[in-house]
Amino acid sequence: MAIEEDPFREPRLQMVQSQIAARGVRDERVLAAMAKVPRHRFMPEQDGSHAYADQPMPIGWGQTISQPYIVAAMTELLQLEPDSRVFEVGTGSGYQTAILAELAGTVFTIEVVPSLIAQAQKVLGELGYDNIHFRCGNGREGWPEQAPFDGIIVTCAPQKVPDQLVAQLADGGRMAVPVGPPGGVQMLYVVTRQGDRIVRTAKMSVRFVPLMPSSNQYGEGC
Repeated sequence: MAIEEDPFREPRLQMVQSQIAARGVRDERVLAAMAKVPRHRFMPEQDGSHAYADQPMPIGWGQTISQPYIVAAMTELLQLEPDSRVFEVGTGSGYQTAILAELAGTVFTIEVVPSLIAQAQKVLGELGYDNIHFRCGNGREGWPEQAPFDGIIVTCAPQKVPDQLVAQLADGGRMAVPVGPPGGVQMLYVVTRQGDRIVRTAKMSVRFVPLMPSSNQYGEGC
């Protein structure tokens, strides 16, 4: 979709200026991606009147599309390069996936709700993204056959940092992950691998839906 043909271009640019850049996101590539990707395409019924609001929005199945600032801030923490390989836990609507696909060479994304990943795959395909690999399943175990990853982003909150995901970070790789109890305030961490050393740095308080247990509670089967 060409930006000039998009009736939501101005609300999107205003979102970037007032919600994201004004709060301290400085990475020009991240800001450009947020200004380009049509967030309204990832909303139920493409509700453009709410798509660029400063808040998360429900997308069904107890899941949400994250607040724009949080998407940008978590993406900036990964410090992605054009040839980076990045793994996303929780495809959800596919909006964060699109932002990653603008910045990285290859995106691997996993989602436990089959209906969500099918819809995200449809929209991302319509928007022309061809550097995304999809898997239906639980992201707690990662995607070991595609590891290591330069970046890992977890868009749902485990109660502790999953060791399996840490093990799949490349040397110098970074993971952005919210950690904490379901329904409560969580802490967003950046986990960095430096050789055999793992560094965990707290960044900000956040609130995410929980990372699902290994069993699929939706009964749809991946």
